[in-house]
Amino acid sequence: MDFPTFIMWALVFGGAASVLFFGMSLVKGGKRAKRIKAVVSQHRGDLSRKQTDGLNRPSAIRQQKEKAHVRLVNKLLGAINLQDMLSSKEIGFELAQAGLRGRGVIPAYVSTRVLMAIGAAIGTMVVLGLAKEFPYPEFVKFIFAGGGGVVGFFLPKVLLKNTIAKRQKDMTRAFPDCLDLLTICVESGLGIEAAFARVTEEIAEASPTLAQEFGLLTAELAYLSERRIAYQNFTNRTGLPTAKALSTALIQSEQYGTPVGIAIKVLSQEKRDERMSAAERKAAALPAKLTVPMIIFFLPVLFVVVIGPAAMQF
Repeated sequence: MDFPTFIMWALVFGGAASVLFFGMSLVKGGKRAKRIKAVVSQHRGDLSRKQTDGLNRPSAIRQQKEKAHVRLVNKLLGAINLQDMLSSKEIGFELAQAGLRGRGVIPAYVSTRVLMAIGAAIGTMVVLGLAKEFPYPEFVKFIFAGGGGVVGFFLPKVLLKNTIAKRQKDMTRAFPDCLDLLTICVESGLGIEAAFARVTEEIAEASPTLAQEFGLLTAELAYLSERRIAYQNFTNRTGLPTAKALSTALIQSEQYGTPVGIAIKVLSQEKRDERMSAAERKAAALPAKLTVPMIIFFLPVLFVVVIGPAAMQF
């Protein structure tokens, strides 16, 4: 194959790859928007069903509507006296901040921790039992098994914390821009519900996580009797100081009659200044962080280049 033919085929394959890449990105974006709408629609349907059925029905009726595996997990965890964990609001907030929602999420999370602890302890005992030589006394095996059980019990919590941190980082990065869009929508005459709905559509591609939370907030504002409850749920679901500040500003604006646009504009400027300050702090810490890599990787090469020719001549 001569060089011009090779160049032609390279351009053809490059063009085809570019078209395929942009096509896949468009398809992925469409699926992401559909997924966000599905989550919001499901949450809106749950709120509507709660309003229709009523929240004050006897517990026996609610238990009949629970799924079979949820009832089984509740019974097992109740038998080993873990009802305190099942009724813990902190665990529910953490799971919501990680994007895990539903009636059976808390029992599934608690049962996963318990089963992983038991499985890790049994697995450690099996591995130590199959070992040909064990230089320690036999009771030490139980100590190792207990340590494995502790690791298995806390491993899901560590993974949950990492998921929460990733989601919060993504939402924090996009929050100032969302506040600017929210300010524009409010100042153009839209209501707060319509403004959140519009911002949800606009940021679906840039930050799907925050778009999903805004969509849930829009659904709760439409169905709940008090906006304060919707704002508090939004704060608990995200766990961000920025979300708490936004909820406080909106609650105070509604309570005291101050313009919503001004409050959101001031909050947006504050958060943008905070993001700039964080970037400046990272830039200021960069020289200190680069000192060790430069000493390890840069100075030896520099010494070889400078001293090498003289050493070879010597």
